[in-house]
Amino acid sequence: MKRYLTLGILALVISVGTFIYAANPVSYMGTSASTCNNCHVMDSAYENWYHAPHEKVTECVDCHLPHDNFVDYWVEKGKTGIHDVVYFSAGLTPNLIRAKPEAQNIIQANCIRCHKDTVETIVMGELPFERHCWDCHRSVAHGQRGISLQPFQDSVIYPVK
Repeated sequence: MKRYLTLGILALVISVGTFIYAANPVSYMGTSASTCNNCHVMDSAYENWYHAPHEKVTECVDCHLPHDNFVDYWVEKGKTGIHDVVYFSAGLTPNLIRAKPEAQNIIQANCIRCHKDTVETIVMGELPFERHCWDCHRSVAHGQRGISLQPFQDSVIYPVK
């Protein structure tokens, strides 16, 4: 019995050590956009971001994680990371990757946070503010295509210009 326990612990240590060596999980605690691109399904998002205007001033976390407080930031980073690992590893990634409603709220809040002076009259104006910033500014973050595993986005959602 003791022998099996020792072998089990040894197997666990080797497995965890191999994971840490191969996956470098500590790198995911940082903010580098190249870390987000470690998963091949993110290649088009990274490539489009790299050639878009925000590349010089942002990283993925600047738009995709909340910045209202330390705890929200790390909770969302963990939730997003676990979701991505499960979906990408299990082959559940949809062909057209879209932000979930809660992610859209985070992204919208970050657009307003960074561009507060510019959008203040829009947000506080008389007209209802019901659209997302990227409804009009589609190419700003991820280029004309947005993110997709398909060669072309559907033209109904993203009209070709």
